[in-house]
Amino acid sequence: MRNVLILAGAGLFAAGAALADPALGVWKTEVDDGAYAHVQISPCGENVCGTIMKSFNEDGEYTSPNKGKQIVRAMRPKGNGAYEGEVWRPANDKIYIGKMQVSGKNLTLKGCVAGGLFCASQKWTKVN
Repeated sequence: MRNVLILAGAGLFAAGAALADPALGVWKTEVDDGAYAHVQISPCGENVCGTIMKSFNEDGEYTSPNKGKQIVRAMRPKGNGAYEGEVWRPANDKIYIGKMQVSGKNLTLKGCVAGGLFCASQKWTKVN
């Protein structure tokens, strides 16, 4: 019985830590190739991952073939709102070294090549 209580306590602690993760929630991307998206960032194991939930263009919301696809992949928390993992760019269907920094309702997402020497970035804003 004691082991069950210890495991239950550890599970509650892990769930509380995940809820406190500053990256969790829905984020609005910058416009890329004429469209932007709402991305849901959720726990995926010990990391966080982001899935495209809605897409928008100049005419409003539309059904993108990228809806439901994971754009932020296996971002490992590094502390102080920093993360490292992978990022997928739908416009060219390439996966890059990913870096993410969360500060309040702002998220900077970087896709990098050459071991992280050259990066392009986007600023996202929290929707909820």
